[in-house]
Amino acid sequence: MNTENPRERGRPSLTERRKAMTQLEIARTAAELFTEQGVDGTTAEDIARASGVSPRTFYRYFRTKQEAVAPLLVTGADRWRERLGSFEPGGNPAEAVERSILAELTPESAEETEELERARGLVRAARDDVSLRAVWHRVNRESEVLLVPVLARLTGREEDDIVLRLAAAAVTDAVRLSIEDWAASDAPGRGGEGPAARVARCLRALDTGLWGAPAVG
Repeated sequence: MNTENPRERGRPSLTERRKAMTQLEIARTAAELFTEQGVDGTTAEDIARASGVSPRTFYRYFRTKQEAVAPLLVTGADRWRERLGSFEPGGNPAEAVERSILAELTPESAEETEELERARGLVRAARDDVSLRAVWHRVNRESEVLLVPVLARLTGREEDDIVLRLAAAAVTDAVRLSIEDWAASDAPGRGGEGPAARVARCLRALDTGLWGAPAVG
């Protein structure tokens, strides 16, 4: 007999939630160590020890030390798509995209500021580490793919519509490039030079035309 509560269908189990929490804690620890010691100066065993888990547990979750940061990078993108998905279909998709991104990238608490600074440290470290850079680009590519159905729902377009897929790619890269540009600076997380403001400028350039004039031909 199936005793599953219908209200619980689709929700992660307690074991899955605990696993996700452990992975996120390891990711935060890895990010801190990479920022403090550099990627080359940090081993997987260092991350495991600082996280309070065994190396065996670490390798059960992650193949390499660089992959350990993926859950931290994914979290913000997941929250952003969730915000975007809360908008009703039929509205202005450009406005919904911008509002949801600005809300996610504008820190409102010390904890959110700390999380953004962790991301800055990781993006900086990725410039000099091929494997870490590969993780960063993979996370962005996965986010792009997951964004397609969200935009399809908002716009009423088919998911295989090439213009819709182009929009998902453009928006994802606008966020990626803005974060990379901000991370390379010493600008604070809020204000006119923060990541949110940089994304806004990129999105408006996309919305009005990259070259400031209609395309020829």
